[in-house]
Amino acid sequence: MAVQGVPELRIHLHDRFQVIVKILLAVSGGIDSMYMAERSLRGDLFPSCDFAVAHCNFNLRGAESDGDEAFVRQWCSAHGVQCFVRAFDTAGYASSRGVSIEMAARELRYAWFAELCAAEGFEAVAVAHNADDNAETLLLNLLRGCGGRGLRGMSPDSGAFPARVLRPQLGVSRAEILAWMSENGLEWREDSTNADTAFKRNKLRSKVMPVFAEINPSYLKTLEADMERFAQVDDIAEDYYRQAAAECVLPDGAIDLKKVVTYKHWEYLLFRFTEGRLNADGLLRLKKSVESGRPLGGKIFGPYKVRKGKLRLI
Repeated sequence: MAVQGVPELRIHLHDRFQVIVKILLAVSGGIDSMYMAERSLRGDLFPSCDFAVAHCNFNLRGAESDGDEAFVRQWCSAHGVQCFVRAFDTAGYASSRGVSIEMAARELRYAWFAELCAAEGFEAVAVAHNADDNAETLLLNLLRGCGGRGLRGMSPDSGAFPARVLRPQLGVSRAEILAWMSENGLEWREDSTNADTAFKRNKLRSKVMPVFAEINPSYLKTLEADMERFAQVDDIAEDYYRQAAAECVLPDGAIDLKKVVTYKHWEYLLFRFTEGRLNADGLLRLKKSVESGRPLGGKIFGPYKVRKGKLRLI
């Protein structure tokens, strides 16, 4: 439903979700998730679906976190929506596992979402990432270093449950969300940490993205189109990798280097075969050694050792 003065928003993914009967909305209380909740309530996102709300209280912002929880509970009560809430010791979890607060929060919430879906019969979880989030993710992936998969951005549908996560708002910008919520007189909570540029995403959002907008006011649409093309290219690369793996990776996991080098794009295959185990320096050493044509027997590359032309984990 269009609102006067606000263009109809580009929510065009619901057709592929129509077979879903029961869905769980991850709602923090912020503007993006409240937009998702309000549009779901109106039947705009998931027509004919039953939905409930899940809220995580990560206990990281004291009274502000508790206020978010109270706000979500009140919204659900006012609209007759079932509400699930879980409180976490996020800082303790991060410390005990040696991970960042952001990673801890991610692991905790998705583990709980999977648990909730299994217990309550939800077929998927919907999260409120928008077009701006997707563009930021692409750039963060590039800065971290990523393969083709990192250029795809976020997927609107991650696949089969229990890992199934839906992102129905990837085609909607942050500005469009703000306009719709404001025009409809709807409320949301502001997260004070969004202004903290100590977080990489916030720094990118506040300092870099405005420059992109100056250079190309349509940069979000441009990057969205690029990510779609990157995804197509990555699908082709994935097919290539799987076909090569059937010949080059032995049943015990060893990599037959003699077969690998017969492929035109053998360097890419080495990257994929050792991905997650061999770091960038180790991979470069391995590529140069293979390229030299000299015998590699006994040489060690990170967790691998070459024996009889086979690269094996030590």
